[in-house]
Amino acid sequence: MPLQAPSLLDPRTLRVLWTVLVVAGALALLYLLRTVLLVLIFAVVFAYLIFPLVKLAERGLPRSGRRPLAISAVYLVLIAALSTLAALVGPPLGRELAALGQKFPDIPAQIQSGRVISNIFPRWGGAEVLDDLVRSYLPQVVEYAQRGLTGALRWLSGGWVVIMVPIFAFFFLNDAERIADSVTGAIDDQSGWRGLSRAIAHDLHNVFGEYVRALVLLSVLTFVVWASLFLLAGVPYALVLAAIGAAFEFLPVVGPAVAGIAVVSVALFSGFSHPWLLALFIVIWRLVQDYASSPFIMGRGVELHPALVIFGVLAGSELAGVAGMFLSVPVMAGLRVVWRRLRDYRASGG
Repeated sequence: MPLQAPSLLDPRTLRVLWTVLVVAGALALLYLLRTVLLVLIFAVVFAYLIFPLVKLAERGLPRSGRRPLAISAVYLVLIAALSTLAALVGPPLGRELAALGQKFPDIPAQIQSGRVISNIFPRWGGAEVLDDLVRSYLPQVVEYAQRGLTGALRWLSGGWVVIMVPIFAFFFLNDAERIADSVTGAIDDQSGWRGLSRAIAHDLHNVFGEYVRALVLLSVLTFVVWASLFLLAGVPYALVLAAIGAAFEFLPVVGPAVAGIAVVSVALFSGFSHPWLLALFIVIWRLVQDYASSPFIMGRGVELHPALVIFGVLAGSELAGVAGMFLSVPVMAGLRVVWRRLRDYRASGG
C-alpha cells in the first residue's frame, strides 16, 4: 500500500505556522511600539532609582495611603534639589557651552593642519604616524558621535517623554508589590515553579536596583572629582567636560572611552598646556572606577566578563542605539541571574 504524502494543512503544520506568525507579529508590534517601550523601560529605571527613598519616606507616614504620599514627597524633594542644582551650576555651565560652541568651527581647521598629536608629544617620532591616523579617521568618528547624540537629543526633546517617565514610574512604585504578586501568582505551583519564579524575581529586583543606583553614584562621583580637579588645574570649560564625563558613565565601556577622548581633544584644541597630564589622569581615573569604585558600589550581582560586556554594548548599539548600549549590561546581568537559578533548580532536582 503506497504511503500518503503529508498534507500541508495537517494539525502539526498548522500549529508550527501559527507559532511562526504569532512570533513574527509580536516582534513587529514591539518594533512599532519601540518608543513607548523605551519610555516604560526608563520609567522602570527611574522607579528603581528612587525606590529606596520612597521606602525611607514611608517610615514616617501613617499606614493608610502612605505609599502615594511617600512617592509625592520624594518627587517634591527631587524637584527642589534639581532646581537648586540648576540654579547653582546652570549659569556657568551655560556660559561654557556657549563659548565652546563658538570654538567648534576652529577644530576642523586644526585637524586638517596635521599637528594634533605632535602638539602633545613634540619630540616623539611616532606622533606623525598618529597624526595621519587622526586626519584619516577622526572626521568619521566625529560624524558618528554627532549622529548618535542628535538621535538621543531628538528622542529626549519631546516633552511628553520627560512628563510620562515620572508618571509611569509613579504607578510602578505604587503597585510594585501587587504587580509582582500577580505575575508570580499566575504561575502554576506544580514542581515548585512558583517558588522558582519568586526567587528569580527577587534576584532580578536586587540586580537591577544595584545597577541603576550604582550608575548614578558613579556619575555623580565622576562629575565632582573631574570638576574639582579641572577647576584647580585651570582646564578650559571645566564644568562642561566634567558633565560630559558624568553623562557618559551611563554607557558601559564605550561611554568612558568617548568621554576621555572628548575631554582631551577639547583641552588640546583650547590651548591647555598639559593635555598629556589630563590624558594620564583620565586613564588612572578609569582604572579606579573599574577596579575599585564599580565593584564596591555595584556588588557581586552585576559582575560580568569584560568581553561579554563589550559584546553586549556593541550588540545593543546595533539593535537600539544609545538606549541599547545603556540597557545591555542590566539585560545580560538579568539573563545571568535567570540562568543561575535554573541551573541550581535542575541540580537540586526541582
